[in-house]
Amino acid sequence: MTTPDRKLEHIKICLEEKVESEYSGFEDVMLIHNALPELNLDEIDTNTRFLGKELSAPFMIASMTGGHRDTKSINKNIAIAVEELKLGMGVGSQRAAIEKPELADSFTVVREYAPNALIYANIGVAQLLEDIEIADRAVEMIDADALAIHLNFLQEAIQPEGDTNAKGCLKVIEEVCSSVKVPVIIKETGAGISGDVARVVKKAGASAIDVGGRGGTSWSGVEVYRADGIWKDIGRDFWNWGIPTAFCIVECCEILPTIATGGIRSGIDVAKAIALGARVASSALPFLRPATISAEEVVKKLEYFLQGLKVAMFLTSSEKVEDLMGKVFITGKLKEWLKFRDLRLRGFTHG
Repeated sequence: MTTPDRKLEHIKICLEEKVESEYSGFEDVMLIHNALPELNLDEIDTNTRFLGKELSAPFMIASMTGGHRDTKSINKNIAIAVEELKLGMGVGSQRAAIEKPELADSFTVVREYAPNALIYANIGVAQLLEDIEIADRAVEMIDADALAIHLNFLQEAIQPEGDTNAKGCLKVIEEVCSSVKVPVIIKETGAGISGDVARVVKKAGASAIDVGGRGGTSWSGVEVYRADGIWKDIGRDFWNWGIPTAFCIVECCEILPTIATGGIRSGIDVAKAIALGARVASSALPFLRPATISAEEVVKKLEYFLQGLKVAMFLTSSEKVEDLMGKVFITGKLKEWLKFRDLRLRGFTHG
């Protein structure tokens, strides 16, 4: 199967099948209610600055698709929506357009319809091992503000045709960070990033981490629907593999600016992620179906997230985004993880 056909198959699976993993860690996070917030909800300020760009709220639509002619309209609708609401977005892996330049318009449409939004390019570290120059080509293709290098070795290991040679990845990340003209985001795709890895990539020159933790789309789960024989069984075994998103946030946020992706399904989840230390949150799956319909439907879904965030800020007496920090009560597995990893974060109340 060609890369473009695989991209389209992934979209169809995500639209039609159950693909989410269990437990993001946000289940063990409670925002602390303030019965007397002394704020006007209408005056709450959600504006934030990330990677040199102003956002109306600490939220982006995460990398989703591109690389097939049928995905162009999806990216167009997302781009129109984030431009209208002054947010940001990532594109899916640009590998297909690197291999087949005639597919580039499924990505370039993003900058065409979102000239001012924060847009990040996206290429896999496995592809960079083959040709480091594609990093610059990916950025130039969409006039990107940043480059995400995605780490998806769980998915690759479940695919019989997957790229499973991870030797030399750190070196190529370091080379890209020193050569590209935009900030580099190291991005997982559903299995999470630990503090140990965050420290290593910071030293290599990364500017931010997108934790891509467990709790959102499981790419091992997606591959189950494509696989046969033992690969289908192995995919099921690893469906819930990885570090939950909330765990990743508390591990990484003191090391590099952190994007919380993986199981963000509401404005409350966005608020929890920020309260734990993330700079911004992002989500993909909830926006896929709306993006297949129209830009207006994407705007509606975004407004649901953004208004939920504002209500959570109001009810925690958080006039600005940074005021959310630490206003959480932590219990369960996340509490155990903090103790196990010997994490001591300011402003937290541990149950």
